[in-house]
Amino acid sequence: MARIAGVNIPTQKRVEIALTYIHGIGRTSATRICSEIGIPFERRVNEMTEDEVGRVRDFIDRDFVVEGDLRRQTAMNIKRLMDLGCLRGLRHRKGLPVRGQRTHTNARTRKGPARPIAGKKK
Repeated sequence: MARIAGVNIPTQKRVEIALTYIHGIGRTSATRICSEIGIPFERRVNEMTEDEVGRVRDFIDRDFVVEGDLRRQTAMNIKRLMDLGCLRGLRHRKGLPVRGQRTHTNARTRKGPARPIAGKKK
């Protein structure tokens, strides 16, 4: 079981796919990591040597903001918007969509389940 950036990545998957289990690394970043370190794309995590795991770990620590630091950075950015009181901050505060989506009918993911209004009949 390889542990990179505080995450146990799955051993049976290809390295490129397994790296995406780390918060902050997607397919493009994982492909870039593999190509710059020189790991073949068909190599699986359980076939990696300790040296390769160490090089991946060092590369990620040096070039990427991942896991707890990224989550903290995102939370601080949202908190800054809310403290400023700008429109995006107010939308975050109210739990509404932030990026201009309609709320008349949709937006159930942000607003939560529909609540019935007492006394309203058709």
